[in-house]
Amino acid sequence: MQATAAESKPYADRKLWFSMWFLSAIVTFGLAFFPMFHRLLESRNRHFSHDAEVEETVTDYLKSKGKQPPSLSPLPPQRNAKAWAISIILIIPAFIITYILSRDLLLHERNQEAFLAAAFPRRIFMTQSIPIKTYVLITIFTLGVGGIYWLYKVVNLYNAHFKAQAQVEVEIARVMEEETDGGSM
Repeated sequence: MQATAAESKPYADRKLWFSMWFLSAIVTFGLAFFPMFHRLLESRNRHFSHDAEVEETVTDYLKSKGKQPPSLSPLPPQRNAKAWAISIILIIPAFIITYILSRDLLLHERNQEAFLAAAFPRRIFMTQSIPIKTYVLITIFTLGVGGIYWLYKVVNLYNAHFKAQAQVEVEIARVMEEETDGGSM
């Protein structure tokens, strides 16, 4: 059970290279944005589902140790990647998706930090800051062009979160192993 958090991950959170997708979108007159948004939403959905499994593993571990597990955070709703990606043909949904991705990541990181802080005494995760209001204002004042920068930042924030999550899972497995080894002696 202790190795579950680090080893049972059937997929790896993959980086999304914004520059590659953006240049492809320029070359294809915007068509590359459809698979880019689809991939970003699919990665988000898979990651949040996997994180819920990690939280369940930690909860089971804490229960086996006789500790009170923290309450599980509500899972952000799954987004239909195909429908949302196709909807960007109307332009406005691209901004809505960017907002939703920003908000969901912010809430997910806050919930994850609270859960891990309650489960483990040492701080093993730190949330990123996402100034959503600033990005919205930039997008409005630049008549939508700022949305490209906002999307760039969202992609980078997800990439950073995926990298941090991998490190957190290794740390969780290490802490659980230490406590198991220390408790059995």
